[in-house]
Amino acid sequence: MSHAARNTEILKEAYRRWNDTKGGSVDHWLSLLAPKINFGSLAQGRPDALSFTQTRESREGVADYLRELTRDWAMDDYRMDVFVAELDRVVAIGRCAWRHKTTGKRVDTPKADVWRFDADGRVVEFFEYYDTAAVIEGARP
Repeated sequence: MSHAARNTEILKEAYRRWNDTKGGSVDHWLSLLAPKINFGSLAQGRPDALSFTQTRESREGVADYLRELTRDWAMDDYRMDVFVAELDRVVAIGRCAWRHKTTGKRVDTPKADVWRFDADGRVVEFFEYYDTAAVIEGARP
């Protein structure tokens, strides 16, 4: 199996767990990461409702991101339907829907994640794209 195929299978399983557990598989995501990682988000840590999206550089930092995300938002659905892989990169494309725990507002947004793996199959880079305006509005009282 090629590295691209292996990496795609790793992500398909992780996304399946993420959806099935409604965000409860944080430990599984963390197990996929190299100790040092470049982990970023389109929102880039905006000081409003998306401060948790600041760039993270370690497994512990990503753990904080995931804890803060699931503290404030409850997952309704998370589906990645298309995977495009070449060499050490995988792009996952789909949709996700979350409900803000304080406002009760639901946000359903297209989602694209770009991953890079090392030769051992550990994630060393991640960047996510989604509708940040809709997420900010979903968190606004």
